[in-house]
Amino acid sequence: MTLGTIAVTDDAWYATLLARPPLEEVNFGKPSTTRATRPPEFSPFLFKLRAPHNSICGFGYFARYSRLPDWLAWDTFGLGNGCASLEEMRERITGIRDRIGFQGKNVADIGCVLVVQPTFFPVGHWVATPSDWPPRTQVDKRYNLAKGEGARVWNDCLAAASGVPRNEPGAPTAIREGLRYGKPQLVAPRLGQGSFRLAVADAYLRACAVTGEQSLPALEAAHIRSFKSDGPHEVPNGVLLRADLHRLLDKGYVTVTRDHRFEVSQRLKVDYENGRTYYPLHGRALELPLRAADKPSGAFIEWHNQHVYLG
Repeated sequence: MTLGTIAVTDDAWYATLLARPPLEEVNFGKPSTTRATRPPEFSPFLFKLRAPHNSICGFGYFARYSRLPDWLAWDTFGLGNGCASLEEMRERITGIRDRIGFQGKNVADIGCVLVVQPTFFPVGHWVATPSDWPPRTQVDKRYNLAKGEGARVWNDCLAAASGVPRNEPGAPTAIREGLRYGKPQLVAPRLGQGSFRLAVADAYLRACAVTGEQSLPALEAAHIRSFKSDGPHEVPNGVLLRADLHRLLDKGYVTVTRDHRFEVSQRLKVDYENGRTYYPLHGRALELPLRAADKPSGAFIEWHNQHVYLG
């Protein structure tokens, strides 16, 4: 059974993203964190406009859900939040909260539903809402996309997407780098840069794998094999590090060993006659993700050791 999620969206969010060139990922932000949205990974996620439109205006594929401070959502996704600025995003969230009578305690946190490979339909190409959609429903609703109204809606969405030229605003995300990927084509859903960042942060429980630092502004998701060197946006290719350690990893002055220990190169002392802050970290075991599938991949570690590390 192919499950899909239909979620009610804000008209301004849709209109803003429709007018933009294609994006790799967007944040379907929610003003409240009381109800987490966690459908199957990379399952279809459909955007429904409220009354009076009551139509499906686009879709993407669910990547993950995360609870974030609004500033971090903006820092991670920028215009992919469907707003022109952090201030505009905050004003929109406040307006929605006022409308729904929001009474949450932590007003800085929002629910982030991260959607990859988004497509937005121009006005006149919207898809009719399922005939059995409850008129007053404002919460997400799951549908079987293989039969009944679910199948009708999903097929209509695919047909609508196929009619949007790929170089036009609102178009489905396509791979366009011919030298790297070959002939342009739609791709199977995968994490983007922003969703990779949050997936790594959540896997490491939002703490630096080396120092245990938990201050979010100081933490970054580091690629072990860099994206420009064909490293994928996948959690086993990432490690959550303090920003300074991330930079040292990218420059080759530190690395991760196959037994998941932190290693500091002597080149740091040779090149800069310093490094006393970092050498005490040499040999420290990393605090690893709980899931074995999320732990750093030996293949990516080996690549970094051979091609980047200055040891």
